[in-house]
Amino acid sequence: MSWILLVEQALNGLQFGVMLFLMAAGLTLIFGVMGLINLAHGSLYMVGAFAAAAVAAATGSFVLALIASLAAAALAGVLIEATIIRRLYDRDHLDQVLATFALILIFSEGTRWAFGSFPLFLDRPEALSGTVSLPFGIEYSRYRLALIGVGLAVAAGLFWMIAKTRVGIRIRAGENDREMIAALGVDISRLYTLVFALGAALAGLAGALIGAIQSVQVGMGEPVLILAFVVIVIGGIGSVQGALVGAILVGLTDTLGGFLLPKAFALFLSPAAATSVGSSLASMSIYILMAGVLLVRPKGLFGGA
Repeated sequence: MSWILLVEQALNGLQFGVMLFLMAAGLTLIFGVMGLINLAHGSLYMVGAFAAAAVAAATGSFVLALIASLAAAALAGVLIEATIIRRLYDRDHLDQVLATFALILIFSEGTRWAFGSFPLFLDRPEALSGTVSLPFGIEYSRYRLALIGVGLAVAAGLFWMIAKTRVGIRIRAGENDREMIAALGVDISRLYTLVFALGAALAGLAGALIGAIQSVQVGMGEPVLILAFVVIVIGGIGSVQGALVGAILVGLTDTLGGFLLPKAFALFLSPAAATSVGSSLASMSIYILMAGVLLVRPKGLFGGA
């Protein structure tokens, strides 16, 4: 096994992880501040991907496509927060699950009505096509490397906003004591709308960026949503730092597990059996990771003692 190939797979895992972070960060903020279980978060990821694909096809501009993904997902988030989600804050989690599951169906059928059932494709920008030469003779996709940079830059900006700005102070206060900040004069409804729009925009951006790697299709957000929930359980609910660490762990575990486990079983099994057993264990590896973390840290890595 070539170590260069191993490094390339590790970079793929890192790229997958930072994209998962964009999904998980919004999800953990929404749950941490609002106490809301939002199953429709994956639908906002899908909205961002479809908006980007449509705008890129109409204008040929990848930058405009990214702007459209942010705007469309944030707008969709504001609309559903103001009309539906706002009525669920004082309801129990079962009501939240049922209502947001209904939103998944509405978004899926609405997207199918607007764009059809066939997948769309988002072309990578010409400047980010091809590969780039890294040290030690490693050739890696220029676009995937850009995704890592964008994801880490967004993470740094999010950490700065939460730690250094007035909005961030209110978000952190809202996680700890919603009633107190409302009593101090903070418009809690406006804060909730802002947090929901921010989370939606991050999900939409992730969908647009991934749309240039895989096809854009109805239902693409639900598998990513499941992984995002795994991420926030590993990292700790409400922790953005935990979301980043958890996302990178999940990305590396999923990618390297799928690469290494079939090769490991090939040492003592037939190629077909090794591929079958290794692939099956690789698909379970992130859940084994989650179980292991929860055994040691029941509230997640950064969720408190």
